[in-house]
Amino acid sequence: IDCGDYIIIVNAKDVLLTGNKLEGKKYYNHSRYAGGLRTRTAREMVESYPVEMVERAVNGMLPNGPLGRQMYRKLFVYAGSEHKHEAQKPTTITID
Repeated sequence: IDCGDYIIIVNAKDVLLTGNKLEGKKYYNHSRYAGGLRTRTAREMVESYPVEMVERAVNGMLPNGPLGRQMYRKLFVYAGSEHKHEAQKPTTITID
């Protein structure tokens, strides 16, 4: 059920991966042209695209279909601690 809550994730650049995931985990994109497969390691994603990495992780946990797409639109990820949603007075939830 989509309860209407928006999620703001900050400090995506500080994500830590355990084990051998930095070199072993691959992220794939394809341009739909012949030979258009692009592969990035998790290390490249953390260094250059931390927001996309967190968005992909969360999107993979959401249900497939219209409900999952609606929930994904309510996700906002930021690499640093600054975000533009201060006017909405978000509450902080700390995960240890």
